Amino acid sequence: ARYRLPWAGKVSILHRASGALMFLLLPFVLYLFEQSLTSEISFAKFTALLSNGFAKVVVLALIWAYLHHFCAGIRYLILDLHIGIDKASASKSAVSVLIVSLLLTVVFGAKLFGLF
Repeated sequence: ARYRLPWAGKVSILHRASGALMFLLLPFVLYLFEQSLTSEISFAKFTALLSNGFAKVVVLALIWAYLHHFCAGIRYLILDLHIGIDKASASKSAVSVLIVSLLLTVVFGAKLFGLF
């Protein structure tokens, strides 16, 4: 028999992965933030760095990690209140977390890449 991981399990794994990603990149983000506040020259360097396509993809990954972690965290808080703990509701809320976090990432990504 082949086991298929339910949506709730996938969201749980992604919640942990997004938390780990944010934790591991936190020193880098804090360093960039500190450098951007040091002087006008360092701010210009920071701005130039963020104009790089690869840097934008890394920032977009961080945006997704934050948004997914936030949305999944709200889901877990609601589950802690024993709301939506049956299998069908848990699956719907897990899919909702994925859809909402991806849609928000697309909106922020469009802004990041200058589409509006």
